[in-house]
Amino acid sequence: MRDEKRGLSPIRNYLSIENMPRTASLIKPGFDIDEYIEVLKVTSQNCELGPNDEAMPEPESCRKIYQSEAIGLDNMWSLWIKDVRIGVISIRGTTSDEVSWLQNFYAAMSPAKGAIQLSHSQHFEYHLASHPEAAVHTGWLVGMAFLSYEIIPKLQNCIKQGIYDFIVVGHSQGGAIAYMLTSYLCNLRNEGSLDEKIRFKTYCSAAPKPGNLYYAYEFENQTQGGFAYNVVNTHDWVPQTPITIQILNDFNQENPFLNTNLFLEGQSLLMKMFLKHAMHELVSSPKQALRLYKKYLGVKIQSHIMDLLPGFVPPKYYPSNYYVRTGQAILLHPNKTYLERLNTQEDDVWIHHNYSAYLHLAQNYKRDLNLPEHDDDTNLQETA
Repeated sequence: MRDEKRGLSPIRNYLSIENMPRTASLIKPGFDIDEYIEVLKVTSQNCELGPNDEAMPEPESCRKIYQSEAIGLDNMWSLWIKDVRIGVISIRGTTSDEVSWLQNFYAAMSPAKGAIQLSHSQHFEYHLASHPEAAVHTGWLVGMAFLSYEIIPKLQNCIKQGIYDFIVVGHSQGGAIAYMLTSYLCNLRNEGSLDEKIRFKTYCSAAPKPGNLYYAYEFENQTQGGFAYNVVNTHDWVPQTPITIQILNDFNQENPFLNTNLFLEGQSLLMKMFLKHAMHELVSSPKQALRLYKKYLGVKIQSHIMDLLPGFVPPKYYPSNYYVRTGQAILLHPNKTYLERLNTQEDDVWIHHNYSAYLHLAQNYKRDLNLPEHDDDTNLQETA
Protein backbone atom coordinates (compact mmCIF):
# COMPACT_ATOMS: atom_id res chain seq x y z
CA MET A 1 0.00 0.00 0.00
CA ARG A 2 1.33 3.44 -0.92
CA ASP A 3 0.68 6.89 0.51
CA GLU A 4 -1.22 8.10 -2.56
CA LYS A 5 -1.55 11.64 -1.23
CA ARG A 6 2.19 12.16 -1.19
CA GLY A 7 3.34 9.34 -3.47
CA LEU A 8 5.78 8.02 -0.88
CA SER A 9 6.29 4.42 0.21
CA PRO A 10 5.40 3.59 3.81
CA ILE A 11 8.26 2.78 6.15
CA ARG A 12 7.50 -0.95 6.31
CA ASN A 13 7.54 -1.47 2.52
CA TYR A 14 10.75 0.45 2.05
CA LEU A 15 12.74 -1.04 4.90
CA SER A 16 11.46 -4.57 5.53
CA ILE A 17 13.77 -4.74 8.54
CA GLU A 18 11.36 -5.52 11.37
CA ASN A 19 13.05 -8.88 11.99
CA MET A 20 16.62 -7.61 11.76
CA PRO A 21 18.53 -7.79 15.07
CA ARG A 22 19.12 -4.60 17.04
CA THR A 23 22.83 -3.79 17.15
CA ALA A 24 24.84 -0.91 18.60
CA SER A 25 23.86 2.63 17.72
CA LEU A 26 24.52 3.53 14.11
CA ILE A 27 24.90 7.26 14.69
CA LYS A 28 28.36 8.13 15.93
CA PRO A 29 29.39 11.02 18.17
CA GLY A 30 31.52 13.80 16.78
CA PHE A 31 31.17 16.27 13.94
CA ASP A 32 31.13 14.44 10.62
CA ILE A 33 31.49 16.86 7.69
CA ASP A 34 30.18 14.30 5.17
CA GLU A 35 27.18 13.64 7.37
CA TYR A 36 26.49 17.37 7.67
CA ILE A 37 26.75 17.92 3.90
CA GLU A 38 24.34 15.05 3.28
CA VAL A 39 21.68 16.25 5.75
CA LEU A 40 22.14 19.84 4.52
CA LYS A 41 21.15 18.53 1.08
CA VAL A 42 18.22 16.74 2.72
CA THR A 43 16.87 19.78 4.51
CA SER A 44 17.22 21.96 1.42
CA GLN A 45 14.80 19.77 -0.53
CA ASN A 46 11.56 21.12 0.96
CA CYS A 47 12.74 24.67 1.63
CA GLU A 48 12.50 27.83 -0.43
CA LEU A 49 15.72 28.94 -2.07
CA GLY A 50 16.90 32.54 -1.80
CA PRO A 51 16.85 34.88 -4.83
CA ASN A 52 20.55 34.29 -5.57
CA ASP A 53 20.74 30.77 -4.17
CA GLU A 54 21.90 27.94 -6.37
CA ALA A 55 20.03 24.70 -6.83
CA MET A 56 21.19 22.13 -4.30
CA PRO A 57 22.26 18.62 -5.33
CA GLU A 58 20.10 15.67 -4.37
CA PRO A 59 21.04 13.66 -1.26
CA GLU A 60 23.06 10.56 -2.07
CA SER A 61 22.41 8.19 0.83
CA CYS A 62 18.95 9.34 1.97
CA ARG A 63 15.47 8.59 0.66
CA LYS A 64 12.36 10.56 1.61
CA ILE A 65 9.50 8.45 2.91
CA TYR A 66 7.18 11.10 4.37
CA GLN A 67 6.44 14.75 3.63
CA SER A 68 4.07 16.71 5.82
CA GLU A 69 1.67 19.42 4.75
CA ALA A 70 2.18 22.95 6.04
CA ILE A 71 0.89 23.10 9.62
CA GLY A 72 0.91 25.54 12.54
CA LEU A 73 2.67 28.74 11.51
CA ASP A 74 3.55 27.50 8.01
CA ASN A 75 5.83 24.82 9.43
CA MET A 76 6.71 21.65 7.57
CA TRP A 77 8.85 18.59 8.16
CA SER A 78 9.90 15.45 6.32
CA LEU A 79 11.17 12.02 7.29
CA TRP A 80 14.04 10.40 5.42
CA ILE A 81 15.92 7.13 5.82
CA LYS A 82 19.70 7.24 5.60
CA ASP A 83 21.72 4.08 4.93
CA VAL A 84 18.67 1.87 5.61
CA ARG A 85 18.68 2.14 9.41
CA ILE A 86 19.02 5.84 10.35
CA GLY A 87 16.02 8.17 10.36
CA VAL A 88 16.48 11.84 9.41
CA ILE A 89 13.96 14.38 10.68
CA SER A 90 14.21 17.51 8.54
CA ILE A 91 12.56 20.78 9.67
CA ARG A 92 11.73 23.43 7.08
CA GLY A 93 13.03 26.95 7.60
CA THR A 94 11.41 30.33 7.07
CA THR A 95 9.27 30.75 3.96
CA SER A 96 8.12 33.88 2.15
CA ASP A 97 4.70 33.57 3.79
CA GLU A 98 3.89 36.35 6.26
CA VAL A 99 2.83 33.73 8.83
CA SER A 100 6.32 32.23 8.83
CA TRP A 101 7.84 35.64 9.51
CA LEU A 102 5.39 36.33 12.32
CA GLN A 103 6.75 33.18 13.95
CA ASN A 104 10.28 34.63 13.82
CA PHE A 105 9.19 37.97 15.26
CA TYR A 106 7.21 36.34 18.07
CA ALA A 107 10.39 36.63 20.12
CA ALA A 108 9.15 37.15 23.65
CA MET A 109 10.51 34.32 25.80
CA SER A 110 8.45 31.55 27.37
CA PRO A 111 9.46 29.16 30.15
CA ALA A 112 11.24 26.04 28.84
CA LYS A 113 8.82 23.82 30.76
CA GLY A 114 5.07 24.32 30.80
CA ALA A 115 1.98 24.12 28.61
CA ILE A 116 0.44 26.02 25.69
CA GLN A 117 -3.13 25.97 24.44
CA LEU A 118 -2.46 25.74 20.71
CA SER A 119 -6.11 25.50 19.64
CA HIS A 120 -9.50 24.68 21.05
CA SER A 121 -8.58 20.98 21.04
CA GLN A 122 -4.78 20.96 21.39
CA HIS A 123 -3.29 21.46 24.84
CA PHE A 124 0.46 20.96 24.51
CA GLU A 125 2.55 20.11 27.56
CA TYR A 126 6.28 20.35 27.04
CA HIS A 127 9.56 19.87 28.88
CA LEU A 128 12.64 21.31 27.17
CA ALA A 129 14.70 22.10 30.28
CA SER A 130 14.23 21.60 34.01
CA HIS A 131 15.85 24.75 35.40
CA PRO A 132 13.09 27.15 36.53
CA GLU A 133 14.88 30.07 34.84
CA ALA A 134 15.35 28.34 31.46
CA ALA A 135 13.41 30.07 28.68
CA VAL A 136 13.05 29.86 24.89
CA HIS A 137 11.75 31.79 21.88
CA THR A 138 7.94 31.62 21.91
CA GLY A 139 7.35 31.58 18.15
CA TRP A 140 9.64 28.63 17.49
CA LEU A 141 8.26 26.84 20.54
CA VAL A 142 4.77 27.10 19.00
CA GLY A 143 6.09 25.84 15.66
CA MET A 144 7.81 22.88 17.32
CA ALA A 145 4.64 22.06 19.25
CA PHE A 146 2.53 21.73 16.11
CA LEU A 147 5.18 19.63 14.36
CA SER A 148 5.52 17.28 17.34
CA TYR A 149 1.92 16.05 16.92
CA GLU A 150 2.98 14.49 13.60
CA ILE A 151 6.57 13.61 14.44
CA ILE A 152 5.92 11.50 17.56
CA PRO A 153 3.61 8.95 15.84
CA LYS A 154 6.08 8.62 12.96
CA LEU A 155 8.91 7.99 15.43
CA GLN A 156 6.85 5.33 17.17
CA ASN A 157 6.24 3.68 13.80
CA CYS A 158 9.97 3.78 13.03
CA ILE A 159 10.74 2.12 16.34
CA LYS A 160 8.30 -0.69 15.49
CA GLN A 161 10.30 -1.20 12.28
CA GLY A 162 13.60 -1.40 14.18
CA ILE A 163 14.87 2.16 13.69
CA TYR A 164 16.25 3.71 16.87
CA ASP A 165 18.79 6.20 15.51
CA PHE A 166 17.73 9.63 14.27
CA ILE A 167 19.41 12.75 12.96
CA VAL A 168 17.49 15.99 13.53
CA VAL A 169 18.39 18.75 11.08
CA GLY A 170 17.16 22.18 10.12
CA HIS A 171 18.54 25.29 8.45
CA SER A 172 17.74 28.83 9.65
CA GLN A 173 14.34 28.79 11.40
CA GLY A 174 14.41 25.03 10.94
CA GLY A 175 17.63 24.93 12.94
CA ALA A 176 16.08 26.91 15.78
CA ILE A 177 13.17 24.47 15.92
CA ALA A 178 15.63 21.55 15.72
CA TYR A 179 17.15 22.69 19.03
CA MET A 180 13.78 22.59 20.78
CA LEU A 181 12.62 19.39 19.11
CA THR A 182 15.80 17.65 20.26
CA SER A 183 15.25 18.83 23.82
CA TYR A 184 11.61 17.77 23.72
CA LEU A 185 12.35 14.30 22.32
CA CYS A 186 15.24 13.65 24.71
CA ASN A 187 13.08 14.51 27.69
CA LEU A 188 10.24 12.31 26.43
CA ARG A 189 12.78 9.46 26.25
CA ASN A 190 14.14 10.24 29.71
CA GLU A 191 10.61 10.28 31.15
CA GLY A 192 9.72 6.95 29.54
CA SER A 193 7.35 8.20 26.82
CA LEU A 194 9.79 7.13 24.08
CA ASP A 195 11.83 3.94 23.95
CA GLU A 196 14.96 4.27 26.06
CA LYS A 197 17.10 2.90 23.22
CA ILE A 198 16.28 5.77 20.86
CA ARG A 199 19.20 8.13 20.13
CA PHE A 200 19.38 11.53 18.51
CA LYS A 201 22.09 13.56 16.83
CA THR A 202 21.38 17.15 15.81
CA TYR A 203 22.72 19.54 13.19
CA CYS A 204 21.42 23.09 13.64
CA SER A 205 22.55 24.82 10.46
CA ALA A 206 22.61 28.65 10.21
CA ALA A 207 20.33 28.68 13.24
CA PRO A 208 19.44 31.75 15.29
CA LYS A 209 19.74 31.68 19.07
CA PRO A 210 16.92 29.57 20.57
CA GLY A 211 16.85 30.61 24.23
CA ASN A 212 18.66 31.90 27.27
CA LEU A 213 21.78 30.68 29.01
CA TYR A 214 19.94 28.30 31.36
CA TYR A 215 18.34 26.58 28.37
CA ALA A 216 21.70 26.47 26.57
CA TYR A 217 23.37 24.85 29.59
CA GLU A 218 20.81 22.02 29.67
CA PHE A 219 20.79 21.49 25.91
CA GLU A 220 24.57 21.23 25.86
CA ASN A 221 24.62 18.91 28.86
CA GLN A 222 21.92 16.73 27.33
CA THR A 223 23.76 16.39 24.01
CA GLN A 224 27.35 16.43 25.22
CA GLY A 225 29.81 13.93 23.87
CA GLY A 226 29.36 14.96 20.25
CA PHE A 227 25.62 14.64 19.60
CA ALA A 228 24.65 18.21 18.64
CA TYR A 229 26.30 20.87 16.49
CA ASN A 230 25.61 24.47 15.62
CA VAL A 231 27.07 25.09 12.13
CA VAL A 232 27.68 28.79 11.44
CA ASN A 233 29.01 30.80 8.52
CA THR A 234 30.81 33.59 10.40
CA HIS A 235 29.59 36.15 7.83
CA ASP A 236 25.94 35.12 8.26
CA TRP A 237 23.83 37.57 10.30
CA VAL A 238 20.99 35.13 11.13
CA PRO A 239 22.90 33.24 13.89
CA GLN A 240 23.33 36.63 15.61
CA THR A 241 19.58 36.97 16.08
CA PRO A 242 17.22 37.47 17.91
CA ILE A 243 18.16 40.84 19.39
CA THR A 244 19.23 40.16 22.94
CA ILE A 245 18.90 42.19 26.12
CA GLN A 246 20.70 41.26 29.32
CA ILE A 247 19.55 42.59 32.66
CA LEU A 248 20.88 41.97 36.17
CA ASN A 249 18.22 39.33 36.84
CA ASP A 250 19.75 37.20 34.09
CA PHE A 251 22.78 36.51 36.28
CA ASN A 252 22.89 33.69 38.77
CA GLN A 253 21.42 34.73 42.08
CA GLU A 254 24.81 34.66 43.80
CA ASN A 255 26.42 37.71 42.18
CA PRO A 256 27.74 41.07 43.38
CA PHE A 257 25.82 43.22 40.89
CA LEU A 258 22.57 43.16 42.86
CA ASN A 259 24.32 44.70 45.86
CA THR A 260 26.39 47.63 44.62
CA ASN A 261 27.46 48.50 48.15
CA LEU A 262 29.97 45.65 47.86
CA PHE A 263 31.68 47.61 45.08
CA LEU A 264 31.55 50.90 46.93
CA GLU A 265 33.26 49.95 50.17
CA GLY A 266 36.40 51.98 50.68
CA GLN A 267 35.65 54.37 47.80
CA SER A 268 35.58 58.14 48.16
CA LEU A 269 32.22 59.95 48.34
CA LEU A 270 32.70 61.35 44.84
CA MET A 271 33.45 57.91 43.42
CA LYS A 272 30.44 56.41 45.22
CA MET A 273 28.15 59.04 43.70
CA PHE A 274 29.57 58.43 40.20
CA LEU A 275 29.28 54.65 40.40
CA LYS A 276 25.72 54.73 41.76
CA HIS A 277 24.65 57.04 38.95
CA ALA A 278 26.39 54.89 36.34
CA MET A 279 24.80 51.68 37.66
CA HIS A 280 21.36 53.30 37.68
CA GLU A 281 21.71 54.33 34.04
CA LEU A 282 23.11 50.97 32.97
CA VAL A 283 20.30 49.06 34.72
CA SER A 284 17.33 51.25 33.80
CA SER A 285 17.95 51.35 30.04
CA PRO A 286 17.91 47.56 29.51
CA LYS A 287 14.78 47.27 31.68
CA GLN A 288 13.01 49.81 29.48
CA ALA A 289 14.17 47.99 26.36
CA LEU A 290 12.85 44.72 27.83
CA ARG A 291 9.41 46.27 28.37
CA LEU A 292 9.33 47.43 24.75
CA TYR A 293 10.49 43.99 23.59
CA LYS A 294 7.61 42.30 25.41
CA LYS A 295 5.14 44.91 24.12
CA TYR A 296 6.02 44.70 20.43
CA LEU A 297 7.46 41.18 20.00
CA GLY A 298 5.15 39.62 22.55
CA VAL A 299 1.75 41.21 23.15
CA LYS A 300 1.29 42.87 19.75
CA ILE A 301 2.53 39.88 17.76
CA GLN A 302 0.39 37.49 19.81
CA SER A 303 -2.78 39.28 18.67
CA HIS A 304 -1.93 38.37 15.06
CA ILE A 305 -1.08 34.80 16.10
CA MET A 306 -4.46 34.48 17.83
CA ASP A 307 -6.20 35.54 14.61
CA LEU A 308 -4.31 32.87 12.68
CA LEU A 309 -4.76 30.09 15.25
CA PRO A 310 -8.32 29.98 16.62
CA GLY A 311 -8.29 28.91 20.25
CA PHE A 312 -4.63 29.82 20.77
CA VAL A 313 -3.92 31.09 24.28
CA PRO A 314 -0.55 32.86 24.61
CA PRO A 315 1.73 31.58 27.36
CA LYS A 316 2.85 33.64 30.30
CA TYR A 317 6.08 35.24 29.12
CA TYR A 318 9.36 34.87 30.93
CA PRO A 319 10.75 38.29 32.04
CA SER A 320 13.93 38.20 29.95
CA ASN A 321 15.22 38.34 26.40
CA TYR A 322 18.78 37.25 27.04
CA TYR A 323 19.35 35.07 23.96
CA VAL A 324 22.66 33.21 23.69
CA ARG A 325 24.41 31.03 21.12
CA THR A 326 23.68 27.39 21.93
CA GLY A 327 25.43 24.10 21.25
CA GLN A 328 28.92 23.19 20.15
CA ALA A 329 29.78 25.55 17.30
CA ILE A 330 31.35 24.49 14.03
CA LEU A 331 32.58 27.71 12.41
CA LEU A 332 32.80 27.98 8.65
CA HIS A 333 35.22 30.85 7.92
CA PRO A 334 34.90 32.44 4.47
CA ASN A 335 38.21 33.03 2.75
CA LYS A 336 39.28 35.83 0.42
CA THR A 337 38.12 34.14 -2.76
CA TYR A 338 34.68 33.39 -1.31
CA LEU A 339 34.23 37.02 -0.29
CA GLU A 340 35.42 38.40 -3.64
CA ARG A 341 33.04 36.08 -5.44
CA LEU A 342 30.05 37.16 -3.36
CA ASN A 343 30.79 40.88 -3.23
CA THR A 344 29.12 41.16 -6.62
CA GLN A 345 25.82 40.49 -4.82
CA GLU A 346 26.17 42.88 -1.89
CA ASP A 347 22.51 43.94 -2.12
CA ASP A 348 21.35 40.42 -1.15
CA VAL A 349 21.19 40.20 2.65
CA TRP A 350 20.80 36.42 2.38
CA ILE A 351 23.95 35.79 0.38
CA HIS A 352 25.91 34.36 3.34
CA HIS A 353 22.86 32.52 4.69
CA ASN A 354 21.87 30.58 1.59
CA TYR A 355 22.16 26.81 1.35
CA SER A 356 24.67 27.11 -1.46
CA ALA A 357 26.94 29.35 0.64
CA TYR A 358 26.90 26.79 3.46
CA LEU A 359 27.49 23.96 1.02
CA HIS A 360 30.52 25.72 -0.53
CA LEU A 361 32.01 26.45 2.88
CA ALA A 362 31.34 22.92 4.13
CA GLN A 363 33.10 21.50 1.09
CA ASN A 364 36.07 23.77 1.81
CA TYR A 365 36.03 22.65 5.43
CA LYS A 366 36.21 19.06 4.25
CA ARG A 367 39.02 19.85 1.81
CA ASP A 368 40.98 21.66 4.52
CA LEU A 369 40.75 18.63 6.80
CA ASN A 370 42.61 16.60 4.20
CA LEU A 371 45.36 19.16 3.60
CA PRO A 372 48.01 19.77 6.28
CA GLU A 373 48.94 22.98 4.50
CA HIS A 374 46.74 24.94 2.10
CA ASP A 375 46.28 28.30 0.45
CA ASP A 376 43.02 29.87 1.59
CA ASP A 377 42.73 31.82 -1.64
CA THR A 378 42.73 28.72 -3.86
CA ASN A 379 40.46 26.33 -1.99
CA LEU A 380 37.15 28.06 -2.66
CA GLN A 381 38.23 28.90 -6.21
CA GLU A 382 38.14 25.18 -6.93
CA THR A 383 34.81 24.71 -5.15
CA ALA A 384 33.14 27.73 -6.68
